[in-house]
Amino acid sequence: MFPASVLVAFALAAIARAQQAGTLTTETHPKLTWSTCTAGGACTTQNGAVVLDANWRWLHSTSGSTNCYTGNTWDASLCPDAKTCTTNCALDGADYQGVYGVTTSGNALTLKFVTKGANTNIGSRLYLMATDTSYEIFKPLNQEFTFDVDVSQLPCGLNGAVYFSEMDADGGLAKYPTNKAGAKYGTGYCDSQCPRDLKFINGQANVEGWTPDSNSANTGKGNFGSCCNEMDIWEANSISTAYTPHPCTVNGPTQCTGDDCGGDAGRYAGVCDPDGCDFNSFRMGNTSFYGPGKIVDTSSKFTIVTQFVTNDGTGTGTLSEIRRLYVQNGKVIANSVVDQPGIDPVNSISTQFCDEQKAAFGDQTSFQANGGLPVLGQSLGRGVVLVLSLWDDYAANMLWLDSDYPTTADPSSPGVARGTCATTTGNPPDVESQSANAQVIYSNIKFGPIGSTYQNTGGTTTTGPTSSSSHSSSSTTSRSSSTTTSSAPGPTQSHYGQWCVPPPARLRYSALTDDVLFFLVAAAPATAAPPPVRAARAAMSSTRTTASACERH
Repeated sequence: MFPASVLVAFALAAIARAQQAGTLTTETHPKLTWSTCTAGGACTTQNGAVVLDANWRWLHSTSGSTNCYTGNTWDASLCPDAKTCTTNCALDGADYQGVYGVTTSGNALTLKFVTKGANTNIGSRLYLMATDTSYEIFKPLNQEFTFDVDVSQLPCGLNGAVYFSEMDADGGLAKYPTNKAGAKYGTGYCDSQCPRDLKFINGQANVEGWTPDSNSANTGKGNFGSCCNEMDIWEANSISTAYTPHPCTVNGPTQCTGDDCGGDAGRYAGVCDPDGCDFNSFRMGNTSFYGPGKIVDTSSKFTIVTQFVTNDGTGTGTLSEIRRLYVQNGKVIANSVVDQPGIDPVNSISTQFCDEQKAAFGDQTSFQANGGLPVLGQSLGRGVVLVLSLWDDYAANMLWLDSDYPTTADPSSPGVARGTCATTTGNPPDVESQSANAQVIYSNIKFGPIGSTYQNTGGTTTTGPTSSSSHSSSSTTSRSSSTTTSSAPGPTQSHYGQWCVPPPARLRYSALTDDVLFFLVAAAPATAAPPPVRAARAAMSSTRTTASACERH
């Protein structure tokens, strides 16, 4: 979902990334509990932890404490080439709270935006751990993923993102002998933007061809990138939000070079879909759904439920629909319904929705070209790692998420307006100075069969039709899941926004009344699901640790 912006998390000179394991700071992963649920609604607490991504860490000589990377350049003596650099440099442990502003308490994870100490750190990216040396692997097909979030302190220009990336469980430790750090130190990142700002890829320093970024004192790009399927579950601040699938033609983390990374050869020349197929309620025409004081009121905590529906209702079927609903103050809130010309009034992502959206907005069809929902579903079936982050955007100022984008297009054209933030907002130096106290809190993560991770104690709110009458019964069923809430107890750069071409002239359409659609929802068969399609992602393209070009959602 998005432009090619990068999930930005920068630290000053002394903070960097590597793959050898250092010994100067003990690595202690902050504990974080989460839950797995059964079809009956019973949930079991899991004792997990989180680990900081390797890109944020101090990278120094193995023989001492000399920086291997300072500012946005490599040390010429320690890193004259990739092989020598890989041998000479070590990635060290992290002071999570003191340096990175990361704290946990029970099932809650708090990420501070700016943390000042001996150096200044901006943002962070973390992964959920299964053991001290391996990431938790999720297989979301025919399942739902739920968590609570507090975005009340995330203004324009910031992005609290939760997403799945098809990374190796051990961070590439077994595959690459030169990777001595592994998942324990947050190695092995990849996403659909094929980020080239990663300092180490596949156990080797990305020093060859390294070019410092002109707009950031801390980042640059090497010859290589790291590509993989990505599912942006949640990209948001207090003003706007989007969820976006990004498919790739490769399986698992794959090193790219040249045209396969996209970039110089063109944004869509690579092996992944950088834009994705995003669902942003504001962009889809409902400007009163999400934000402070709106239907989903971002001034207080709420729950996000994401359901991955397959064509046959099994964990081995083809991904056909991705549904979204919210829970706030005990009330289930159905996702907003599309109100854009040329797109059926649905409230979930399906192949039909993606085809209609790309045509209506005049966007590139990279999502379809890279396999759409079926290909992304294959990735989810193989297993994915959970990423939790907070970043700002040096590539596109996060305008693709919360403002008018592209800025050269007519804001009244379909698909251009994505939120109420002014096009002058989001400039990283301004955001970092004016919103230094910003933070996001993720909590109460739950995973289980569809309908098992949340409950309705305060009624249901519908926001209009959830699927067009021309859609298959599976789409209609999606409406049923989204609007019914008697299920079971229980409770989103590096990443980027969706980039789009100026869309065609706006048209109008007439929709069925809410009463009629609500009747259809109630009548929909509980096992139905829409046809599959492949989705791609473009939200946190250059790894949410630096800045890259426009992106997705």
